[in-house]
Amino acid sequence: VLSPCLGAPCLRCRGLCTGFEPHSWRKICKSCKCSQEEHGLSSELDEDRKVGGLLSGSRYAALTARPKGGDGARIYKRNRMIVTNPNISGKDPTFDTITYEWAPPGLTQKLAMQYMELVPPELQPVAGTEGAFHRRRRLARQLPLHDQDPAQCRGLSEGEQPLMEEFVRKYKAEALGVGEVALPGQGGGGGKEEEKRQDKSTEPSRICALSPSCSQGILRACCSCSVTL
Repeated sequence: VLSPCLGAPCLRCRGLCTGFEPHSWRKICKSCKCSQEEHGLSSELDEDRKVGGLLSGSRYAALTARPKGGDGARIYKRNRMIVTNPNISGKDPTFDTITYEWAPPGLTQKLAMQYMELVPPELQPVAGTEGAFHRRRRLARQLPLHDQDPAQCRGLSEGEQPLMEEFVRKYKAEALGVGEVALPGQGGGGGKEEEKRQDKSTEPSRICALSPSCSQGILRACCSCSVTL
């Protein structure tokens, strides 16, 4: 695998690492044994390109866009959320602004905030916080480029490259899924039939995540994902 952060210093070791040197088969640095994502993260644009490449050519391509004047590659249409709250504690009212680096797409701000309240505060992707960096680190680990781009793999033979391309095409068509955040009985195109099957013990205001690969379709709030897109 070709590493984009070759030689980058470790952010955890603080000067003790001589620079990222990839292990031959493990996702760690040979010098300090820390993970690759601890040696620097790619830019937001590179992240959106990576997710866009994953979703392009799939049924979720609508979540991507092809920028004008670009190289033709599709990028992920990241949904950011800015929340402004009035602060009237002082003599003159002011406003506190919170920027979330990512929020579930297609929701009102009220529903998006309900979702965020289910995420532990230390993991909420608020810009400039550890929660935002945690999400980016998990994204880098869970979506390595070499899983979707044969050009990012090292040592593929001429016969293996088309097999890799076919593998990527098949998992995009058969396995790739994107969760949907909605209130119980809503979302997923289930309509009234979906609502009838809904567990009556679920609070009407309790937001859920719908998984296209789950027959029940509902992930309760007691679940906590390490990273969400």
